[in-house]
Amino acid sequence: MAKPATAAKRPRRERGSINPDDIIAGAFELAEQVSIDNLSMPLLGKHLGVGVTSIYWYFRKKDDLLNAMTDRALGQYVFATPYVEAADWRESLATHARAMRKTFMGNPILCDLILIRSALSPRAVRAGEQEVEKAITSLVEAGLSAEDAFDTYSAVSVHVRGSVVLHRLYEKNRAAGEGAHQLEDAIIGTAESTPLLAKVSAEGHRIGGADERNFEFGLGCILDHAAALIEAGTKSAAPKSRRKG
Repeated sequence: MAKPATAAKRPRRERGSINPDDIIAGAFELAEQVSIDNLSMPLLGKHLGVGVTSIYWYFRKKDDLLNAMTDRALGQYVFATPYVEAADWRESLATHARAMRKTFMGNPILCDLILIRSALSPRAVRAGEQEVEKAITSLVEAGLSAEDAFDTYSAVSVHVRGSVVLHRLYEKNRAAGEGAHQLEDAIIGTAESTPLLAKVSAEGHRIGGADERNFEFGLGCILDHAAALIEAGTKSAAPKSRRKG
């Protein structure tokens, strides 16, 4: 049986000594220990050394606190990766994608708040729109139309987020003792009924697994398609250039 979430007890604060910033910072500290799912107002009060009513004064329910945590995560989160460069669009976009994935994979709290909880939130979109604009501009300079540049970056973003979220859900299930039948663990197929499936599965390939192999294969497919679009656009533009000459 899983142990209930607990928080380290601090000396009790004086009444009125807590503020929203302290509460949010403490919530991040506590979430690192017990996870976003197990974060609760009573646990947070114990962690901060205040009565739970002091927290409810600023955040009437857990969802309000999670909204504030998400806003802070979105405001402070910056991908540790160089911008997508037009002159080296393929490698720089691949590096950007790998850095995004590495950052989220290494921080479950960011993943839970930004990718899972706020995946469809308008504020999540707005928080990164300047970075997306720069990436799309570089892809247009590299030879894609604005529409294809947008779709390419969007596909990379969805691929990264999908890979991270699937891995995060797998980790949650495994922690809960439900991971034995996950696709990331399973070798599927038999030599008699599905020999090809059994062969590649035994070699480490996984259907639906959010592993490095599947991530890199999918990323390569997106980049290959973008490269083909750029090449096709270059070829179609060449006759026009010659006629102008």
